[in-house]
Amino acid sequence: MNALFKALNDPTRRQILDLLREADLTAGEIAEQFDMTRPSISHHLDLLKQAGLVEATKKGQFIIYTINTTVLDELLAWLLTIRQNSHPQ
Repeated sequence: MNALFKALNDPTRRQILDLLREADLTAGEIAEQFDMTRPSISHHLDLLKQAGLVEATKKGQFIIYTINTTVLDELLAWLLTIRQNSHPQ
């Protein structure tokens, strides 16, 4: 879970997730949206992959990045459980 929070803590990575919410993209397409080097974008994508927030699929010579909301669904379910347990009705 530390990797998840680390990934979500960075505004660039949150912006990447916002882009991927709209459409699956290649690293190049993602990089075009930022004023930073492609290696920097690759680093951010790697951290998002390690956290399970994005999936990468090779298609020909390109890698297509897709958002994976399952991890966020699990986090939200866990947070709701904590909230419910700390505030009995």
